[in-house]
Amino acid sequence: MKDFVFIFRQPSYDYSNSSAEEMAAINKKWNDWIGGIAAQGKFKNHGARLEVAGKVLKPGGVVTDGPFVEIRERLGGFIVVTADSLEEATTLAHGCPALDADGSVEIRPIFA
Repeated sequence: MKDFVFIFRQPSYDYSNSSAEEMAAINKKWNDWIGGIAAQGKFKNHGARLEVAGKVLKPGGVVTDGPFVEIRERLGGFIVVTADSLEEATTLAHGCPALDADGSVEIRPIFA
């Protein structure tokens, strides 16, 4: 078994206008999807949900406000799973709620 990180990229939109019910439904989708991976014994680490604000340091010491300021997506967070292959890890990524919001899941083996 090998460890893989799922990196979630989503459009940069404002959740502050979402109702409590809408946020509960979104959280349930995420919990159900991750729970399905855990039920298979493939869930390794919850990783972290990232805040929207931040800084980007570029070559030459140039600092910009906020990650991905030049594009319309943001890195939302990540989890770590375990799988026998990149193909199996990719199969586990199917059903990720980020995909429902026009986002993507980057699947990367962890170098060991």
